[in-house]
Amino acid sequence: MKARTQYACQQCGHVSPKWIGRCPSCSAWNSLVEERTATGNSADDRPRSWDSSPLAFEEIAGADVPRTPTGIAEFDRVLGGGVVAGALILLGGDPGVGKSTLMLDVASRLSSATRVLYASGEESAQQIKLRGSRMNIPPGDLQIYAEMSVEKILAAAESLQAGAVIIDSIQTTFSEKLEMAPGSIGQVREVASQLLFWTKKTHVPAFLIGHVTKDGSLAGPKALEHIVDTVLYFEGPRQHPHRIVRTIKNRFGPANELGIFEMAGSGLRPVEKPSGLFLSQSETMKPGSAVVSCVEGSRPLLVEIQALVSRTHFGAPRRLATGVDPQRLALLSAVLEKRLGVNLWDQDIYLNVVGGLEVSEPAADLAIVAAILSSLFNKPLMASTVVFGEIGLGGEIRPTMFTELRLKEALMLGFTRAVTPLLTAPLELRNNAMEILPVRNIQEAQPALFG
Repeated sequence: MKARTQYACQQCGHVSPKWIGRCPSCSAWNSLVEERTATGNSADDRPRSWDSSPLAFEEIAGADVPRTPTGIAEFDRVLGGGVVAGALILLGGDPGVGKSTLMLDVASRLSSATRVLYASGEESAQQIKLRGSRMNIPPGDLQIYAEMSVEKILAAAESLQAGAVIIDSIQTTFSEKLEMAPGSIGQVREVASQLLFWTKKTHVPAFLIGHVTKDGSLAGPKALEHIVDTVLYFEGPRQHPHRIVRTIKNRFGPANELGIFEMAGSGLRPVEKPSGLFLSQSETMKPGSAVVSCVEGSRPLLVEIQALVSRTHFGAPRRLATGVDPQRLALLSAVLEKRLGVNLWDQDIYLNVVGGLEVSEPAADLAIVAAILSSLFNKPLMASTVVFGEIGLGGEIRPTMFTELRLKEALMLGFTRAVTPLLTAPLELRNNAMEILPVRNIQEAQPALFG
């Protein structure tokens, strides 16, 4: 066995035999780091397998995937109903957003039914104990292991016969087979590969915590998305108490699911009525505000969108958006000028989504237009009105999916009027307490919005 030196990009994983200033794959500067790998024909260097033989598709016996609920409804939602045996789950997010707090709560709840090994390379056992005492986690068969070697962690999991393994974090864990620093792209992939083979062999689920930095200097979850079974992203602005867990990839359930938590002194608490976080606390809407009923995964959410239209003092008007794609704002502004005849060429437009939520679905187009018109005319929308619909370049309002789900959520929160695309209102809600106004284009939507 002899050592070989190579240079690997810490952002995309491209390998080069010599150092170069710019990565030819991702065009990042100064991202290649020297790594030493051992090459040989020993048994440890051979590719691992599950010791299985090819089977005909008709001969494979179908079986339902068993799921173990964690006891946290919002976390079970993003997992698709619970933890699947043998699943490798990655939870990524910015440092300090609350990933370790959430996973310690999940570990303590799972430990009431099975033995859980919590391996941490960032904190000592005493520090984890202090956080657990502050969170008042329930007692259970939870084993804390302050270790960074993946080989030792897996050996401890087998000796303890653990039913679940949590590793905090993937950047601090390393494999003794590679002569690289922890957190490098080679170590991250080697650790993830060992855990993948171990979980599929033992049918024990494993959770990985990964950090995402702004400059991308560390190998984060982007290098692992094709290896793991489920990818969860923990999001949330520091200025707001709520946190969002979003499903990016899930081999055992639906993707794009959303779980909402609230950061409190005792840890993270699931939010039962998340729509209240993104709506104004006042009873009456002010000019420039509109409420849209959007759908994240299978969950309907009512979100308030605010717009401020003011005369520009520059040569070109500004289009700034927070929580909405700025290019979408510029496109809708052009549609308003062309199809509705309003003058926005000398107006700055500032758009904001209340609560820091990112709204990306096209159904928010009608709410964006309603907020812009409301601020331009300084006239509020009619009381208790919710809007949704996609707007085309011709000014037409296109139908959206999950119409009945959106209207039921709005009706449950006390909204009595809804401006929707044409032929999307379900029959069972027409005779209810909600007045539904289907519109075909923005010319029909304007009087329906303002009465």
